[in-house]
Amino acid sequence: MIEVLKTFEELSGREVYEICKLRNEVFIVEQNCHYLDLDGNDEKCLHLYFFNDVENEIVCYCRIIPKGITYTTASIGRIVANQKYRKMGYTREMLTKAIEIIEKKFREKEITIGAQNYLRKFYSSLGFIPISEVYDEDGIPHVTMKLKK
Repeated sequence: MIEVLKTFEELSGREVYEICKLRNEVFIVEQNCHYLDLDGNDEKCLHLYFFNDVENEIVCYCRIIPKGITYTTASIGRIVANQKYRKMGYTREMLTKAIEIIEKKFREKEITIGAQNYLRKFYSSLGFIPISEVYDEDGIPHVTMKLKK
């Protein structure tokens, strides 16, 4: 498994394509959610993903968002796992790395996420606590969660 961290400008055209393909497969097709995935924020973010070089595919991906773009704190968004690799611990490992990157590169102590409510327990196990009531976002129940270090 190869860990990749790049700015938007560092991503190749192939990488952008594969990232967007995975995000669309999961968020739009699998979850049957019609929304604008390409929201203009990718250019401002760091992109972290795990890559299986044997199978030549992305295992899991997230974007690391500086404070002031989505929330007043840093954030992690578009967290997605290739269906083939779910429940194998890779997404947890990637998110642990994303949290570390925010602490070291951004020197931030707080991280806010908009989590799908059914994943609340998973994010809680990483230290995130709910700070909102459940709300609807694009037809899917979400909850805002925060991690304070």
